[in-house]
Amino acid sequence: MKVLLVLYDAGSHAQDEPKLLGCTENELGIRKWLEDQGHELVTTSDKEGPNSELDKHIVDAEVIITTPFHPGYISRERIEKAKNLKLCITAGVGSDHIDLTAANEHKIAVLEVTGSNVTSVAEHVVMTILVLVRNFVPAHDQYVNGGWDVAAVAKDSYDIEGKVIGTVGVGRIGSRVLQRLKPFDPKELLYFDYQPLAPELEKQIGARRVDKLEDMLAQCDIVTINCPLHESTRGLFNKELISKMKQGAWLVNTARGAICVAEDVADAVKSGQLRGYGGDVSYPQRKSHPHPRTPRAKLEEPRGLGQSPSRRRHTPLPTI
Repeated sequence: MKVLLVLYDAGSHAQDEPKLLGCTENELGIRKWLEDQGHELVTTSDKEGPNSELDKHIVDAEVIITTPFHPGYISRERIEKAKNLKLCITAGVGSDHIDLTAANEHKIAVLEVTGSNVTSVAEHVVMTILVLVRNFVPAHDQYVNGGWDVAAVAKDSYDIEGKVIGTVGVGRIGSRVLQRLKPFDPKELLYFDYQPLAPELEKQIGARRVDKLEDMLAQCDIVTINCPLHESTRGLFNKELISKMKQGAWLVNTARGAICVAEDVADAVKSGQLRGYGGDVSYPQRKSHPHPRTPRAKLEEPRGLGQSPSRRRHTPLPTI
């Protein structure tokens, strides 16, 4: 069996930390095990364009494994020339880099490691909210660059205590985000999801479900996106939906870049409709994105705003 790993290059960092498994150097730690079973393993980070190593080896690979944040995009075109492909595995959570319709048509199984990073993402969401609302990045940059204009930073620095905070999606990650935010004593914790939390968990967190997304957004000082990317969430946060948000709210997206329309979010930050945006995702991954630099543009550096060709209105979201 031929297994194709599409990972990222870590260089010296892979030697410094052998547990950094998702890189070409450490190969998820599976080379010896696979070869001991008589299988072939090909590992590459070259995944762009028709002459890439990914395109070369996908032709006869039976299994492809890639990570969600340095993905090899498995398009219909690639699937149709992968005559032996039986299995696509995401070494993490989220398989939106795979054309699932084409995979289904060709009877290719798609798997991911559900729940593998929920704690890390939930903590990252809370960190991003704090960095954004406390206006940390401009303060840090000012000090490092020799400035000491305290008022310039303080006027846009706020507490999350007493704020209304809402999550779009309240699955494994969204629920953990709410749990971690409760000790900050927010005014209210809200969530939007087609499926409610278990009553005992909802009571424990002190969260309230809002039936309509627009109604939740209108109440929130801070909104965090914790839903998966699929056709009904692609481009969900566009100009129209953002206009329904409370003016001057903060938006955090650690889910998938394409859930937000990059240009619309950037325009909202410039205009003041959004006080700031914080994200660690883009679409496609590692591509450039609009990055407004105005007094109101408190964005978490340097990551980005997702791009999307679609500007769909809201439909119910599944939990994650």
